[in-house]
Amino acid sequence: MVKVSPSLLAADFLHLERDLEIINRSEADWLHLDVMDGVFVPNISFGFPVLEAVAACCKKPLDVHYMVVQPERYVQRTARLGAMMMNVHYEACTHLHRTVQEIHDAGMKAGVTLNPSTPVSMLEDIIADVDMVLLMSVNPGFGGQKFIENTIDKVSRLRRLITEKGCQTLIEVDGGVQGETAPRLVAAGADVLVSGSYVFKSPTPEQTILELKGL
Repeated sequence: MVKVSPSLLAADFLHLERDLEIINRSEADWLHLDVMDGVFVPNISFGFPVLEAVAACCKKPLDVHYMVVQPERYVQRTARLGAMMMNVHYEACTHLHRTVQEIHDAGMKAGVTLNPSTPVSMLEDIIADVDMVLLMSVNPGFGGQKFIENTIDKVSRLRRLITEKGCQTLIEVDGGVQGETAPRLVAAGADVLVSGSYVFKSPTPEQTILELKGL
């Protein structure tokens, strides 16, 4: 079954506890947390005070996505949150293999994110060492953007690479995931769907999550 990781970035931050309770009650598998620094991406989202508050309230595994420079600085602190997955950008890590090792040594699963313009072939020599690859289907930094159509083919190419290498690596997709794009992503080989506005702006978020999981 498809995993669903609702993106906290689309929640109502004036009523964050209420929205987290919706996620807790739902069939969502994980909670996706987008950390932005205003340097690697042009926006700033939230930092450790919010992450720590969310970790104390959320009953779902935390899927933490760092859109920051030098994400390796935050491995230990992320582990102390109890995060299940720490996801770092290929483009932000000079020594990606070392960072993946540090994430694993800290007791977390390691994810690697690719920007829309980064080809999946760049992961050929590390795909067997990562637990998940996150493909950005919009340019990172802002919610609510239009889905980049090339992502469908990119998912297929990544699935072929994973199969060729005999790996169990999951494929996650983030950006513009909704009722029209989600089925095509799953058909192409996606395992995990990150969805923000489509879930949190839905009149029935729990039902929307169920529909995504049923694809």
